[in-house]
Amino acid sequence: MISMQRTDLAVELREELDTQEMIPGVHVSTKINRDNDMKETRIVIDSKQGADRLGKPMGTYITIESEELRCSDEDYHEPMSESLFRHLREMLGSKRRILIAGLGNRAVTPDALGPLVVDNLYVTRHLIKEQILRCSYEISAVSPGVMAQTGMETQEILLGVIREVKPEVLVVIDALAAGNSNRLNKTIQLADTGIAPGSGVGNHRKAITEETMGVKVIAVGVPTVISVPAIVDDAMDVMLEAFGRNGTRQAMESFTEKERYQLACEMVEPYLANMFVTPKNIDEAIKRISFTISEAINRLQRSYN
Repeated sequence: MISMQRTDLAVELREELDTQEMIPGVHVSTKINRDNDMKETRIVIDSKQGADRLGKPMGTYITIESEELRCSDEDYHEPMSESLFRHLREMLGSKRRILIAGLGNRAVTPDALGPLVVDNLYVTRHLIKEQILRCSYEISAVSPGVMAQTGMETQEILLGVIREVKPEVLVVIDALAAGNSNRLNKTIQLADTGIAPGSGVGNHRKAITEETMGVKVIAVGVPTVISVPAIVDDAMDVMLEAFGRNGTRQAMESFTEKERYQLACEMVEPYLANMFVTPKNIDEAIKRISFTISEAINRLQRSYN
């Protein structure tokens, strides 16, 4: 059973299930690069049964994690950017006309990842059309804003742009919600299944997928917020470690993930149960991570298959 806990990360949804259990239609592989302190997890869902069990559409989900992404070391973005570039190029395949959509609200820092990535992109569509430049990829970009700013669904805006620009693939960049505080600002997820903007924080908008957009959709996201009950749930794990092997710990271990999250919701004030928080250094983190992602996309122009 999928937890009530709100998360956009496929790797967390998999962890919420019994890790020893083989789930039909869900295949997980992990690669650890100790030189760069980087962990890459690939989850492939290839059956409806697996999709229903995990609560994610069928497709491929790649998670890149590193504690170094949280650090202010300006040189570290290189290996992270290189890893993201490799996986992105693999998902793009032979497609060359790319529309990048930076989703989110530029005025709200934890939600500004998408627009900031677009700010740092090297767009080439206009240069190629004017025969000023020859590039491996034709890249155009847009920051559609949010419904509160435009009165329009992001999906509606992108459909109009796609009709005019006619890209072969849409790459959407968005901030995500995590279910584990240890993954905030240190995790990048790629998915070839598209995205439902705002789903992690309970603000459901129209889905942006291949079915709704008419072109392949690749989603790139970073978890920047976490719910208060999820933090309480994390704290309960620390508390249980302090208890050791006593009756309280044994009783808590008998709870399902759904029951634990429900308990966490009941332990906080009602208005806190729907509150999401972000780390205090989010301004610096968003600028740094957005640059890492934009550099991965810009690397496409320097690559040749």
